[in-house]
Formats: sequence, C-alpha cells, structure tokens
Amino acid sequence: MTIRSTLLRAGAALATGALAISLAACSGASGSTGSGSGSGSADGSLGTVKVGALATPAGDILKWVQDNLAEEAGLTIEWTEFTDYNTPNPALSDGSTDANLFQNATFLKTYNTQSGGDLVSVGEVYLPAAGFYSDKFDSADALPNGAKIAIPNDPTNEGRALKLLASEGLITVSDDVTNLDGITDNPKDFQFTEIENASLALAVPDQDAAFVTATFALPAGLTEDQAIILENTDSSYYNVLATTPALESDPRIQKLYELLTDQRTKDYITQTWKGLIVPVE
Repeated sequence: MTIRSTLLRAGAALATGALAISLAACSGASGSTGSGSGSGSADGSLGTVKVGALATPAGDILKWVQDNLAEEAGLTIEWTEFTDYNTPNPALSDGSTDANLFQNATFLKTYNTQSGGDLVSVGEVYLPAAGFYSDKFDSADALPNGAKIAIPNDPTNEGRALKLLASEGLITVSDDVTNLDGITDNPKDFQFTEIENASLALAVPDQDAAFVTATFALPAGLTEDQAIILENTDSSYYNVLATTPALESDPRIQKLYELLTDQRTKDYITQTWKGLIVPVE
C-alpha cells in the first residue's frame, strides 16, 4: 500500500470517528476543569483529568497509562482526539480540557506569544523524532543540486527542519531561524516548498525529500529505516504536558505527569516505536 493511500484511509477514519474518545472506566465518568475535582474524593481517588492529544503517539500513550497505571494511582484519564496542531491549545485555554500532550516547548511559547495566552509546560514526556524521508534517495548526501524539499509552514517546525538540514552541513542557517529567510547559505540550491505539517507525509512521493514528524510518519507507514536524516535524542523538541497556570499544581496534573514519565511507560514507548518515539530520560 502506498504512503498516499495509507494516509487517505487514516484521514477518512479520523474524519468519520467521534472527536472525543473516553478512556474512563465507564462512560458516566466526568472530568472537571477548575471545578474542584482535583481535591480528590472520599475514597481517596484523584478524579478525572481531561487531556487533548493527537491519536498517535500521545493518544496511544494515554490509553496505555489509563489501562495499566491510572487505576492504581486513583486517576481516570479521558482524552479528546485532535487531528491538527491548531486546535488543542485553544481548547485548553477555554477550559474544554485540563491539559494537552502534542507540542514541544518552542511551539507552546510561540502559541502564547501569538495568542496572548499563558499556558505552561509541566515537563517533557517524549521526543517524536522528526526526519527527512525520501522515496528517491538513500542518503542526505545523495540529494542533488536543485533538489525539491518539502518543509513545514509553521515557525516552530520550519525552523526545526532547517536546523536539521544545517546539522548535516547541507545548508547554513541563523541561530534563530524560523523560516526560509533564516537560510544564510544554500550551496546546492535546494528548492523548498512550505506545506502544512499534517500533509507532509503525502508529499514524500512528489518531492526529493520531505520533513515529517513521527506523529504523522507513523500513520503513513514511514519507518526509521526510510529516513535519510533523523533527529538524535539530544533534540530540543521533546513534547511536553501542557496545562494552565491554575491547574499546574493540581494533584491530577502532577499525578498524570508522574505516570507519563514512569519507567513502565518509558519501556512501553521504547518497545512500541523502536526509536521514532523516544521517552525523556
């Protein structure tokens, strides 16, 4: 099956599925945003926490934690599925969710700056390793002069892609690069196309190379072996658990972060994604 057909099928399934998917022990379990459920109940349970996430890998991780660790910890996790990077933070800001898990700290900072928001990071959870994938070339050095390269069109991930190319000595960029204007030297005259992040995996067959984050590489069937450049574990783009200042110290949020970074969760991440998703150390 081609990458294009795999993504189209996945997209159709997401479009027809319910947006909110409950991982609670029963459908009647209810979460709370600033409603006081974080103070716990008479039986010692912490209550419900609502988390916004993309399906893979964050949704998979949250489901595993709910199924394997949360009950013992007295926590119920409900997650709302999002299919893009633009809606989870507004949903958190307006109180629809208590936390989210999909973005790195740089993306969060950019959102706060552009929206006037004040969302905060509780801490890093995992690295969705991004890389350049190609159907035409086996290595970055093989990219020819004038190669067509697709990169994200949002400032965080566009700068991330350009820095990754620069780390291989293929281009030179400024320290604060966020877009093509930050390229200071392009000796092979690469031709860049800026594309919405969620669509980049579809661009792989039509480009000489395309930058794809693991969140979208996995549903497309892309593997670590197909990447001609892949981020290392020293990347600064680990995804964080984000919440509001009012909930940052909430026992539910603190327990959720503890479970997400539990060694058992780290082992699950490592065994499931074998290098494309890297748990925080």
